[in-house]
Amino acid sequence: MILVVGATGLVGSDICHRLAKRGKQVRALVRVTSDKNKVEALRSAGIELCFGDLKEPESLAVACRGVTAIVSTASSTLSRAEGDSIESVDDAGQLNLVAAAKAARVNRFVFVSFRKPKGMSVPVAEAKIRVENAIASMNFTTIQATYFMEVWLSPALGFDYPNAAARIYGRGTSPISWVSSGDVAEMCVLALESPDADRRTIDFGGPEALSPLDVIARFEKIGGKPFKVEHVPEEALHEQFAAATDALQASFAALMLGYAYGDMMKMEPIQQEFGIKLKSVDTYAREVLGAQ
Repeated sequence: MILVVGATGLVGSDICHRLAKRGKQVRALVRVTSDKNKVEALRSAGIELCFGDLKEPESLAVACRGVTAIVSTASSTLSRAEGDSIESVDDAGQLNLVAAAKAARVNRFVFVSFRKPKGMSVPVAEAKIRVENAIASMNFTTIQATYFMEVWLSPALGFDYPNAAARIYGRGTSPISWVSSGDVAEMCVLALESPDADRRTIDFGGPEALSPLDVIARFEKIGGKPFKVEHVPEEALHEQFAAATDALQASFAALMLGYAYGDMMKMEPIQQEFGIKLKSVDTYAREVLGAQ
């Protein structure tokens, strides 16, 4: 039995469905307040539901019974649930899960983290580091993913492709290896299947490093419309970081600065090792623009 935590989220729900299609026994940790449509989609796929919360250790003890492996993608960064915060979910909540896993003698743990912006103190990154340290004694795999296309190249964060407008953080000239959430989900599944992923941290990005301005040019070519571009200067991001009143605000300001600085990597070795095909920005653009 594989327990997936964060099972109604962007990556977690995808992992559940991919594992179920492979014939694996999957248990999804969901909250009573979770989106009912997402919960029903899990149930319809034959996935066992376990109601609980990272903030409730007793529910995690129940969730971990009979489990051989855990995949955790849970984070408060995109959550709007009452009581969720970096401190309660990404830090204490995830540590509650690790403690429950160890108490239940679950040895395999796949953890979705992210690449930390260099030279900055990022509260959510510090929380994830504490979790990574906590699972170091287990048979762990940590996936340190870069910027998700589906989040950072979406209207939610100012990349308003339906209206051909984009907010760019910084000058927009530094390359980023934009990654698809679906590829992160697939890498988690492959990590469970492959001994080569055991006790290992894997940096994970997309197949091509493109600057935000390069991305806009690709969208303009595919969609046939020029974009209106707004730049948020790095100075403004530093001011936003300094003025942050909570860990989430500080984390997003730091991540925007990391975006401005760029984050590129060579993914050919990982692609060859695990046989994974990665989605390109062009493919993502065609999908969301409805282009052939």
